[in-house]
Amino acid sequence: MQARIERLRRNLTGTLPFIAPVHVMVLGVIVIPSLFVVWLSFHASTFGQAATFVGFDNYVRVLSDSYFWRSLLNTVIIIAVAVHLELVIGLGMALLFAAGLPFQRLLLVVVLAPYAISEVTAVAMWRFLFDPDVGPVTVAIRSLGLPPLDWTFIPEHGLALVGLLTIWLHLPFTFVILYAARLAIPKDLYEAGKTDGASPIQLFRNITLPLLAPAMLIAMLFRYIFAFRLFSEVWLMTQGGPARTTEVVAVYLYLEAFRYNSFGTAAATAWIMVIISLLLASGYIWRLRKETAANAH
Repeated sequence: MQARIERLRRNLTGTLPFIAPVHVMVLGVIVIPSLFVVWLSFHASTFGQAATFVGFDNYVRVLSDSYFWRSLLNTVIIIAVAVHLELVIGLGMALLFAAGLPFQRLLLVVVLAPYAISEVTAVAMWRFLFDPDVGPVTVAIRSLGLPPLDWTFIPEHGLALVGLLTIWLHLPFTFVILYAARLAIPKDLYEAGKTDGASPIQLFRNITLPLLAPAMLIAMLFRYIFAFRLFSEVWLMTQGGPARTTEVVAVYLYLEAFRYNSFGTAAATAWIMVIISLLLASGYIWRLRKETAANAH
């Protein structure tokens, strides 16, 4: 026992100078700010005034605010539609690329290009393309006799445009995960299935889908967390308007902090977002562990 303690002490003495900077960075960038936000969420705070302890009043104010619940509903709608549609499109693209496509390298560049564009640039492009008066996409839609997306006045159109934009921006992330997982499936399994007379649908249902399930869960887990923090697309496209009808939770938090200068309720909103994200993540992590254990057996 003494020898093990001595060996552990020597290991710590040798490695501590190398790992200490990482721990200091994590402590300074993540742990201390998180603890400060927790402290702030229990205080009433604004510019020029000392923070006053108010207990859970900030959480009560947020949870009793109709604008918060509307922003949460908008966030859930965008997540439910955009993430699942993105998963279906990414899966289809991954299967097409794995099956072999002409000009595959060029098409890969085209597919991954949105991930190389900053969100500000992407929103500026989409605002021009879907301009209600002179946007090229709007003009093309009108030429077909279809009603254009009047996203500046109709909340549903604004949310639809934000959903399409976030799918276009983040589809490469989902595609890369699923494409890599599809390429990792051994070809022998498909050859054995074809030898047994399995149809393409049976091969997909019995081989591709079960083996891609962990990668699909990982992609959905990260996309749910990222989409729940959706901010740039909404703020730069609609700023939550008209009349705060296209707000999402991150925009609500921003307005509480920097427009209404209510730092306590903004901090409470931030921790509510963290709790919801952890609940989402725990469910997917449990399912991922279950899928991984099933595949291992």
